[in-house]
Amino acid sequence: MSKEELVVIQESDLTNNCPECFNQELRLRFYQKHKHNKFFHKITSEVNHELKCKTCESIIYPVKWDNNIENAFNYYQKTVKADRSTIKFNALFYILVIILLLIIGAGIYFIIMGIPIT
Repeated sequence: MSKEELVVIQESDLTNNCPECFNQELRLRFYQKHKHNKFFHKITSEVNHELKCKTCESIIYPVKWDNNIENAFNYYQKTVKADRSTIKFNALFYILVIILLLIIGAGIYFIIMGIPIT
């Protein structure tokens, strides 16, 4: 029901060699997960990364990294500034809360005034 989206928060080009094609065009991207729902929009604190070769378009997983790639990754990981984890409620949420409060208020009013609820 909720939709998850990965938003790019930082993108960097590396000049390290690709383990697949040995070209020096790598792209490192850091993503932050956002969740959308009918009631809220939540920014999570979860940050993911992807290292991809621009030439052969292959994703390079950490198992294939050498020391140079790992050092560059550690450097860029320290420079990532992720958005704060927040929740923003949509208008539908506030409308439902107001309707619920009105129903509870009317019920309490009828109980206090002694009006039978049938």
